Amino acid sequence: YTIAGNPVGIELLPIKLGSPTVPMPGYDVQILGDEGHPVADGELGAIAIKLPLPPGTLPTLWNAEERFKKSYLNTFPGYYETKLVGLHNIPRKGAVILAANHLSHVDPILVIAAARRTTHYLAKDGHFKNGALRTVMRATGQIETKRDEGGEGALSSAADVLSEGQALGIFPEGTRSKRTEAPFLLPGKTGIARLAASYPEAVIVPIALIGTRDMMKPQDHKFPRLWRRIGLSAGEGITWMQWLEHENGGNMTTAQLTAMAAQEDHEIRSSLANLYRKFTDQIMASISTLGAP
Repeated sequence: YTIAGNPVGIELLPIKLGSPTVPMPGYDVQILGDEGHPVADGELGAIAIKLPLPPGTLPTLWNAEERFKKSYLNTFPGYYETKLVGLHNIPRKGAVILAANHLSHVDPILVIAAARRTTHYLAKDGHFKNGALRTVMRATGQIETKRDEGGEGALSSAADVLSEGQALGIFPEGTRSKRTEAPFLLPGKTGIARLAASYPEAVIVPIALIGTRDMMKPQDHKFPRLWRRIGLSAGEGITWMQWLEHENGGNMTTAQLTAMAAQEDHEIRSSLANLYRKFTDQIMASISTLGAP
């Protein structure tokens, strides 16, 4: 029983790429605070669906009735908890960089689903060698990157996505974290800052993925364990220009930027490297604050 869709039997509405069209009757979706009460407009909260749900909708987990209740019904009595927070922070159009932590193969899938728009990821060429997997990767808009071309080739592919005003998903850590003990979050690579600076109007949205390694741990699980509890929290986005001017960001005035532009090339590179590092560290701090383990 779909929560949103195109009511073809009544009237075929215009189809917009990445949009499910309109809400369907039968669901009462609420944004709840920590105490389980609806929050005011503009405030952060958890997305939940008021019970009862439509017939046949999300009835249970196979052979795990109590786990289903504990994972989805106990946090907010009278509601089904979705574990998705801050989706309104993800722009529905325009160039955007979705920056998330990386623990599992299911991470891109979760981000793409939450974005509600076509989102491109850069994927290593090894994922395109298997015929069936290659078909899925290309059907979902994933971009093949060649290992022998190095980081510059990947950044070039990413630039193509942003220049067309599309959504780009990246993992600032540069790789999947293999740490066995918390904190799992790795230091960020400055590639995200270089992309942000190259497209200063693109919105960078920090995203924390929670529980995805438990759902599908690389080398241990061949298939995702769909009964495992996962969550996603998207923070407020910011552009490079907004960050550059903000007192808690780059804290750069127009005069300072003009003076930097007049420096020698090696001095400019050094100044930019410092800004890239600070921007990246603050994005990673935001991902951690949002709940990334």
